[in-house]
Amino acid sequence: MSVATPRPAEAHRLADHSADWRMLMLAGMALVVGTGGALGAWLLVRMIALSTNLFWYGRLSADPSTITDASVGWLVLVIPAVGALLVGLMARFGSEKIRGHGIPEAIETILFGQSRLSVKVAVLKPVSSAISIGSGGPFGAEGPIIMTGGAIGSLFAQCFHLSAAERKTLLVAGAASGMTAIFGTPLAAILLAVELLLFEWKPRSFVPVVVAALVAFAWRPLLIGAGPMFPLDAALPAGLWPLAAAAGVGLVVGLEAALLSSLLYRIEDAFHRLPVHWMWWPAIGGVVVGVGGLIDRHVLGAGYANIAELLDAPLPLKVVVSLLVVKAVVWLVALGSGTSGGILAPLLILGGAAGFLLGQLLPGDTGLWALIGMAGILSGAMRAPLTGAIFAVELTGQFSAIPATIAASGVAYAVSVLVMRRSILTEKIGRRGRHIVQEYAVNQLDLAQASQIMTADPATVPGTMTIAQAVRFFGEEAQHRSYPVTDAQGRLLGLVSRTDALRWQVERGDDDTPLGDVVSDATQPFAYPDTPGGAVADMIVQSGIGRIPIVDPETRAVVGILSRQDLLKTRRSTIEAEFERTRHVGPGKRRR
Repeated sequence: MSVATPRPAEAHRLADHSADWRMLMLAGMALVVGTGGALGAWLLVRMIALSTNLFWYGRLSADPSTITDASVGWLVLVIPAVGALLVGLMARFGSEKIRGHGIPEAIETILFGQSRLSVKVAVLKPVSSAISIGSGGPFGAEGPIIMTGGAIGSLFAQCFHLSAAERKTLLVAGAASGMTAIFGTPLAAILLAVELLLFEWKPRSFVPVVVAALVAFAWRPLLIGAGPMFPLDAALPAGLWPLAAAAGVGLVVGLEAALLSSLLYRIEDAFHRLPVHWMWWPAIGGVVVGVGGLIDRHVLGAGYANIAELLDAPLPLKVVVSLLVVKAVVWLVALGSGTSGGILAPLLILGGAAGFLLGQLLPGDTGLWALIGMAGILSGAMRAPLTGAIFAVELTGQFSAIPATIAASGVAYAVSVLVMRRSILTEKIGRRGRHIVQEYAVNQLDLAQASQIMTADPATVPGTMTIAQAVRFFGEEAQHRSYPVTDAQGRLLGLVSRTDALRWQVERGDDDTPLGDVVSDATQPFAYPDTPGGAVADMIVQSGIGRIPIVDPETRAVVGILSRQDLLKTRRSTIEAEFERTRHVGPGKRRR
């Protein structure tokens, strides 16, 4: 399919943002996607409850129930393995994309799959996750609902003529709406979209995501419930020491996040060395989960009750230590085996347990220190510091703790990026041969205008030059691969290249024909002096022409030429800003 060469009038307009009226169209579509994400979240919660009742109580019911109240005796060793085996079979004969916790798969689809998810994923991901969690898998519902909501947004987008970038917007909108509906955290869901999924900061994507998250938040009281998921009534004292203590908690849980990530992929490597098909790995992991459940039933399932008790109930230290150690083991083994489930709830438990234990040594409510530990570990593990800081306070309604959660998240994030090359999310993608850069910066090409980087007053050839003269010129005198063709007033007529001269030499047509008659500006890309360098780069990519004439917008006279090499020079300022270190001693003096 050919791509139309952009003309200056449509290629750019000088504005702070690139939004157009299609943003409103996507926002309207996000109303539908947000509703779909909320309904998907409601359905997932009901399926988890149904699965829990079937596996642990032998009854057909979607009423809420807890695994800790079930009396199944030694069957606790068997039930998680049976559920994991079913997930392995679904992955083997359904879709491999349901394996894992969902967020890496969503990222990979966005960056490398043109944001296209299949109906299989939309159906099998929530079903497999419900079976996994309901049978005792130590996971949460957040990863599956992010993948499920994303699939809803992607499938809806695929019904219309949209670009891959627009499909991405609706995929992420679906993911944010699903997360909001489950946890009641619209701001954290929007931040998660910005920090992990969108890979851009544009109104085109931000506004529809906000719309979808708020729509899901509006549906939540009718479908799941109102208010914070884990309400906490406590306050952190004001002053410097609580922030310093929160930073210390962030340091500890940041190291914990790095350790968990390292252990997870060591365990995954161990599963890859097993002499059995990967379909059986979840069942093997399920056996370990069953053993963990025999030690302490609290480590089974999503563990939302554990989170609530860490925050607002005086748990015995023995139970907290068990959550910290046994939960970590069963979660890492189960996730490393490739079964289906999320990571947010387990991380909340593990970070909360660490914060709770540290809170024994710190003044104040231990539940608040658990909350701070939860914020820090989310930030360190996922490399999403704003999401971690806000998610924890939205879950609890404890907004006065924001300074402390930011302190913990910031320190944990710093520790994570210094000691780990990749996060727990991107390591899986990296092992598939894909490299992801999560640092965003302003593109220097978009800051520079054509007049600042072009070669001014370029050499041109007159439109009166004949084909025969052009062939001789390119054979004997030309120093460039192409030249603008101009009329007597210096106005652009087109572009002639060495390739054209070689073709004319082979074809041997009418050698006396002037270039003004054979070149045309109808398809010739050109730019104005105020055109951003990024727009010129787009012209080069789409047209395949390596030198773009720069013309005066009023006279159409050629005032410059901008080549690939000129565009690459803009990287110099970025390199200098990053690596050239100087010390200013006084006015006008500078030392390296």
